[in-house]
Amino acid sequence: MDLLHGRELLCSINARGLLFFEHLRRRRDSDTAGEPVAEEGPAAEGQEGAAGGTEDAGDQSEKPTEAAAEAAEEPGSWEETFKTHTDSKPNGPTSVGLDFSLPGFEHVYGIPEHAESLRLRTTEGGDPYRLYNLDVFQYELYNPMALYGSVPLLLAHSARRTLGIFWLNAAETWVDISSNTAGKTLFGKLLDYMQGGGETPQTDVRWMSESGIIDVFLLLGPSPAAVAGQYAALTGTQALPPLFALGYHQSRWNYNDEEDVAAVERGFEEHAIPCDVLWLDIEHADGKRYFTWDPSKFPQPRAMLERLAAKKRKMVSIVDPHIKVDSGYRIHNELRSRGFYVKTKDGSDYEGWCWPGSAAYPDFTNPEMRAWWASMFAYDQYEGSTENLFTWNDMNEPSVFSGPEVTMHKDAVHHGGWEHRDLHNLYGLYVQMATAEGQIQRSGGQHRPFVLSRAFFAGSQRYGAVWTGDNTAEWEHLKISIPMCLSFGLAGLSFCGADVGGFFKNPEAELLVRWYQAGAFQPFFRAHAHLDTARREPWLFGEENAALIRAAVRQRYALLPYWYTAFYHSHRHGLPVMRPLWMEYPEDTATFATDDEYMIDRALLVHPVTEQGARGVQVYLPGKGEVWYDVASHQKHHAPQTLYVPVTISSVPVFQRGGTVVPRQERVRRSTECMRSDPFTLYVALSPQGTAKGDLFLDDGQSFDHKMKARYLHRQFTFTDNTLTASSADPQGSFDTPAWLERVVILGAGKPATVVLRPAAGPETRLDFHYEAETSVLTLRKPGVRISDDWAIVLR
Repeated sequence: MDLLHGRELLCSINARGLLFFEHLRRRRDSDTAGEPVAEEGPAAEGQEGAAGGTEDAGDQSEKPTEAAAEAAEEPGSWEETFKTHTDSKPNGPTSVGLDFSLPGFEHVYGIPEHAESLRLRTTEGGDPYRLYNLDVFQYELYNPMALYGSVPLLLAHSARRTLGIFWLNAAETWVDISSNTAGKTLFGKLLDYMQGGGETPQTDVRWMSESGIIDVFLLLGPSPAAVAGQYAALTGTQALPPLFALGYHQSRWNYNDEEDVAAVERGFEEHAIPCDVLWLDIEHADGKRYFTWDPSKFPQPRAMLERLAAKKRKMVSIVDPHIKVDSGYRIHNELRSRGFYVKTKDGSDYEGWCWPGSAAYPDFTNPEMRAWWASMFAYDQYEGSTENLFTWNDMNEPSVFSGPEVTMHKDAVHHGGWEHRDLHNLYGLYVQMATAEGQIQRSGGQHRPFVLSRAFFAGSQRYGAVWTGDNTAEWEHLKISIPMCLSFGLAGLSFCGADVGGFFKNPEAELLVRWYQAGAFQPFFRAHAHLDTARREPWLFGEENAALIRAAVRQRYALLPYWYTAFYHSHRHGLPVMRPLWMEYPEDTATFATDDEYMIDRALLVHPVTEQGARGVQVYLPGKGEVWYDVASHQKHHAPQTLYVPVTISSVPVFQRGGTVVPRQERVRRSTECMRSDPFTLYVALSPQGTAKGDLFLDDGQSFDHKMKARYLHRQFTFTDNTLTASSADPQGSFDTPAWLERVVILGAGKPATVVLRPAAGPETRLDFHYEAETSVLTLRKPGVRISDDWAIVLR
């Protein structure tokens, strides 16, 4: 099948004849007398019979073909062995596959999660990319191996169009990528062009899944934003997180007891480093029985949580989906008595080995089980919990230490008789879904949840945050965190990050500082570390390094209004918060393989320093006829150009795009909640035409009132004709806030004679200002208007 736009061929389906659809069949030696043998062979590649809808296919069920008979005898047809594990295959081989040819496309992206560059490599001569959620210990970089999550969405981009292929299948899936330009140098391509020869560039993608049906969506764009919107229409947009979740999170495996938690919290106060959330890993629970607290280490959890709440801070505790098999454990007893565990092929409760020892696994595919799980987060069920306790779902691939590839046997049976092989990659999504629903229910449907999940699938963005898993304290892992998060965002998962400092091993001071600087500019900002690592709270590396980390965290907090507004855009329209340059500059081929710098929404370009001992970085500034302003020095640079930026250990190269307005709150305090009513500063970066625009989304930061009661502000700021105006971007919303406008900083401005404020009601007033001629920066002091009001500031 060919897909055309006018006369342009966009995509050919099954052009290579790799359509494959193996039908369910019954093993012949297991048939009872008198029953028909429902045995069908694999459809011939590329034949219509693959769909199983022809009369011939029906005839085949009575007379098994030679191919079917042969398949029935092939090793691995009816059971599969991995090391000491054996999985039965009651329906025989059930794989499906299909190929897609993409003429004119050389760059493809997506299909997370892999520790891989942003632009996917061809897999010819090696293993395909694998999508199969696994608990991977110390994963390898630049490898197509499966990791913790899977989104079967692949994007193709060229200067003329973006399109997507969404292969909706939750079974183990492999993606093979080949290209007719792979291995050709730029010189070789240029030579082809000059000689008038050479083929049209083409990328071929083959999808193969172990079971299920062929259910594929083609997203035809044509723009990157259009593809993002089309995918969001199918799977949902990123949930709008509570504001605190965009602050800084401090975690390790494990904070030892209530005194340790208090000491760490006190350390943030004493060193003036903002922090919103402290985390507790598996050791906080009583014998790793989730929904409980260790009675000797955490005897008064409610009092501990209330002390944090008094400082406007939160806590996250881990709740994993493996349940200790223990007759004295209420959670286990209820799950067993209600029949809510996943079953073995023989009908008994599936058990494996995990952190608590012998563990059973709740069947999250069962809606009744999910409803019960959600009810366990009620304050009277989760003893010691309060409204400032949130949740981390780890190990939800699911991880089974005693299972094949450290996960569940594929012949385990779920609700409705589905085999685990059919839905493996969905398990983690359902865990996060049920947990998020529990947090919503406990507040009577009032408050937004915060749930971090390690495993994910298409649609997980609706339920919370994800991260890149168990990384390592090495420079290469810092570097790979950028393309990994960019790939997550392209697949809809905007709320993503990497463990700051690396989970395994001990980072040296320089690496830790650089990781904080990078993490402050990624959507989810959490430091985390393994049980066997040295303590690494930000103040433990000497005052000089503490000051550098403090500066990075404070920079994050100053930009929270911009981050929160970016998440609102993502929630409404499906665009990633952290996005590759090519999404903003789709025709600029120089951006197509760039993955060491990126955009945050549409106004900020970030190039973290990821090389040890770096003295400078090469920053590409895209956009013909555009300008960029260095956020630190306010120096203006014309684009497009590659700029060498000298760096010191305190440098984080960040540039604001000319033509944008970025809101900040520069009175940084201990947590987001402390800053809620603080005044704003607007950074207005003028385009070469002397214009700029931007916006600000504001609500209570925690409830669903923005959705249910239209309690929000969406303000729009526009600079044109030497006038900055503030107006409502959405008159349907309203929200009371005492927050006001403290300062306006205009980059690229000329010096005015006077500056006048025109409020919506009342007389004009003249504003004090300061002009820095060397950098063309105009600072307007204390306009004093409320951020919710309409007004204009005129430069004369």
